[in-house]
Amino acid sequence: RNMSSAGPEGRKKMRECDGLIDSLVYYIQGAIADHEPNDKATENCVCILHNLSYQLEIELPESYVQSIYMQRRNISSNDKTPGCFGTRSRKVKEKQQDTPLPEEKSNPRGVESLWHSTLIRIYLSLIAKSTRNYTQEASLGALQNLTAGTGPMPFAVARTVVQKANGLPSIRTMLHVSHPTVKKTAVSLLRNLSRNTSLQSDIAREVLPDLVSILPESVPASDIVCETTASICYTLFNLTQNSSHNARLLLSADGLPKIITISMNDSNTFSKASRAASVLLYSLWSHTDLHSAYKK
Repeated sequence: RNMSSAGPEGRKKMRECDGLIDSLVYYIQGAIADHEPNDKATENCVCILHNLSYQLEIELPESYVQSIYMQRRNISSNDKTPGCFGTRSRKVKEKQQDTPLPEEKSNPRGVESLWHSTLIRIYLSLIAKSTRNYTQEASLGALQNLTAGTGPMPFAVARTVVQKANGLPSIRTMLHVSHPTVKKTAVSLLRNLSRNTSLQSDIAREVLPDLVSILPESVPASDIVCETTASICYTLFNLTQNSSHNARLLLSADGLPKIITISMNDSNTFSKASRAASVLLYSLWSHTDLHSAYKK
């Protein structure tokens, strides 16, 4: 567990170690089957996998990069006028989201297991069944790592979490735990998931009211609460930016007074949370059909 957090070279060596990842997954599967999701060894295994999934998209071996990302490169090159933001333009981004992963292997080995749906379901199972905060946080964190990039792999993982494995109810429960880092990681995962436009209506329906309910009533004092609040605001921004319906949902959940309060920061330094709330307010105002509702 310590070695897995030793940096990119350490992660590379451990991912390449024959049988290591398979053994960790095998152990966790056994623990879940035996109804023992709270033992210390399971926590250690999940924390190792969490660390090995960090920056996975960037650090994938060349053979995987070629098979997974060749389709994306072809799509990008076909778009002759991607706009003034180059490959970051929305058109290309949407196409990248639609690029499917190569068909999943039924028996993944080694590094392939790290983004396979089997392990995604294991993480969701541990989130639901374990009561150990470190195990919950590591499972959420691994999914956060896997959904962090902009290529086909993170979007495929996001689709598995939301649509194939029905993971939102378990993640939603983690929004209401008292442990601040578990809550922060759950929100960060939702922020990643909410970038995927095809999943936004599902996410809004399932967790938008919960996100509003855990927003603080004022500018948060502690750093971790400030970061969590900023992440909530950016998740709400993603969900409402292109959807008047979701913006109305936020309004009916009484989110507006909280967001206005958080945006009005009296301190000298403009906090992350206040900036995020201001960005969200600016975006909400772009829904002109809701102006009269906002004013009321």
